[in-house]
Amino acid sequence: MPQKAATVFAELSSTGTPSGAVTKLGTAVVLGGGIAGLLAARVLADHAVSVVIIERDETGDEARPGVPQGMQVHMLLPGGRAQIERWFPGFTVQAVAEGAVLSGTAELAAFSDNARHVRVEAGPHLLGSSRPFLESQIRRRTLALPNVAQVTGRATGLALDTAAVTGVHYLADDTAHTQPADLVVDAMGRASKLSDWLEQAGWQRPDLRRVTTKVNYATGRFVGNGKPVIATAIARFSPRSPTPGLAVAATSLVENNERMIMLAGYHNDRPERDVAKFRERCATVLPPVFAQAADGELIGEITTYHQADSRRRDYHLVTLPARLVSVGDAVASFNPVYGQGMSSAALHASCLSAYLQGAPDLTASAREFFDLQRVVVDAAWEVSTATDLARVRTTPPPPLTRIRRWLRTQVLTASVTDPVIAGRVSAVTYMLTHPATLNRWGTVLRAVAVNKRKRTEQRAAAGSPTATQPASTS
Repeated sequence: MPQKAATVFAELSSTGTPSGAVTKLGTAVVLGGGIAGLLAARVLADHAVSVVIIERDETGDEARPGVPQGMQVHMLLPGGRAQIERWFPGFTVQAVAEGAVLSGTAELAAFSDNARHVRVEAGPHLLGSSRPFLESQIRRRTLALPNVAQVTGRATGLALDTAAVTGVHYLADDTAHTQPADLVVDAMGRASKLSDWLEQAGWQRPDLRRVTTKVNYATGRFVGNGKPVIATAIARFSPRSPTPGLAVAATSLVENNERMIMLAGYHNDRPERDVAKFRERCATVLPPVFAQAADGELIGEITTYHQADSRRRDYHLVTLPARLVSVGDAVASFNPVYGQGMSSAALHASCLSAYLQGAPDLTASAREFFDLQRVVVDAAWEVSTATDLARVRTTPPPPLTRIRRWLRTQVLTASVTDPVIAGRVSAVTYMLTHPATLNRWGTVLRAVAVNKRKRTEQRAAAGSPTATQPASTS
C-alpha cells in the first residue's frame, strides 16, 4: 500500500499536459477565491463552458481578511511551483520578472539546532514572495481566461435535489442569489461551512481530525540592504534544543528586495512583537543570516498569528451528494511552519484534473476524486504531524509507532550531513515525492550507516587531545 501511494503521488505530480476523455460541464462554481479556489477554477476552465468563483473578500494586491496568515512568511515549494507552472506555463519567469525571488541550492540554507545542513547539489528551487503577491499573480492569470469570472459574495448554502448538488446560494450586496451549477468546488478554507450544510440537508458529516499545535508566529518585513548570498533560510530546533522559546525561524527575500523574517514558538512561547527584542532574538540565538536580514528598517509592524491545531476532514470516508468536491484548507489545514498549504492546494488541482479526465460518473459521489486527494493529504499530514505529535504527546506511543519514528529519525538525522539522504528528504519536504520513498531499505540502511560513522568520528574527536573545535556555520 505505501508503494502504491508513492506511485499515485508521482502520477499526480506529473507536469505534462493532461490527456484522456474530457468531461464537459455547463457551469462550474468554486466557493472561495484563494489559491486553492483559483487553481481549481483553472482546471475547470478546460472542462466547463463557464466557471464562476464566489469570493467574499474584495480582491486586489493586498492581504485579504479571509487569509489571516497572509502577512506571515510564505515560500512556494518546488512541488507546488511545478503544478502552477503546469497550468500557467511561464508563470515562474513572469513572477520573477515582477519581483519574486527564485532560490536554488546556492542561495538556500537549512539549519537543525543551528548546525547547517549539507548542501544538496542541483536541487530544486524555491520561489520567495509575499502571499498577497503570489495570490495576485495566480488570480490575474485565472481571471484572464475567457470562461472564468469572479463575483463578490458570501456563500450561504447548497441547492440540492435528492442525490446531487444543483447550485449554490449566496449573498451579494445583501441580496440573495442562487447560482445553478453542474459541479461545485468547496475552497472556503479552514472555516468552510460545507460540513454544516451537508448535515443540515441530511447527509453524513465527515469526521474532523485535529492535532493540537498551538503555534505562535511573529513576522517582520524589512528593507533589504543589497541582495545577500543566502536568499532563503530556515532554522528548526528540536524539543531538546537549549534555544529558549523558539521552534522554527525562517527568512526569505521577497519582492522589492525586501526581507521577511518569521519566528515561531509553541504553546506559551510567543515571539516578540517589539522590534528591538525581535532583532535581538535574530542576533543572539539564530544563524548570522537572520541578524543580517533584520538589519534593515522595519516596514510597518511585527505581525502575529496563532493557529491552535492542524485539521483534516475525511471526505473520503463518507458519501457526498454528486457533483461536489472540496479542496485546499477546507479538506486539510497543516501547521504552517512546514510550508505545505499552497503546494497541497496545487496538487489538489491536479487531483481534480485527473478525476475529470477519467470520465467520471457525475450522477454519483466523487469517490475517485477523494481517493486521489487522500494520497496528497496523507503525504502532507505525515510530514507535519509526526513532529508535532512528538512535541505534544504525553503518553508513550505504540511499539510500531516508536519503530517507525526511530527509522524516520535515522533518515532525518543523516540528512544533515549526507548529501544523498539530504536530497531524498528534500524531495519529500518539497512535495515532489511521497514520504513512503524514505522507507525504502536502501535509504534507511544508508542513513543508519551514516549516523554510526558520524558517532564514531565524534567519539574519536572527543578523545583526541589534538582534536580541534568544529567550524561555526553561518
